[in-house]
Amino acid sequence: QVQLVESGGGLVQAGGSLGLGCTTSGGTFSSSFVGWFRQATGKEREFVAAIARSGNTLYGSSVKGRFTITRDSIKNTVLLQMNSLNPEETAVYFCAQHRAGPLYATQSYDSWGQGTQVTVSS
Repeated sequence: QVQLVESGGGLVQAGGSLGLGCTTSGGTFSSSFVGWFRQATGKEREFVAAIARSGNTLYGSSVKGRFTITRDSIKNTVLLQMNSLNPEETAVYFCAQHRAGPLYATQSYDSWGQGTQVTVSS
């Protein structure tokens, strides 16, 4: 079974940038869509962005214009570039493979990584 693995989390100052990566172990992405979500302590998991194999993208309203999701099929990697981060975006960031349903819904995804912590200091 394909496992998703996130990388690139860490500590960044408010207004700074950070890049996250998502790749697979045990195979390649089997889904046409890969998404990024985040979950802050005590809050529900929130949609961040998704990308199709074609390169089409969808962003959550709170990150549009600041985050960029890209996909490198040769390297089997999905990247999330995050700019102008603010402390409220401190969360565990997860990537996931889409199965069926709306791209912004957590229940539409059936394979999740373990997550990577992003901490934005004020």
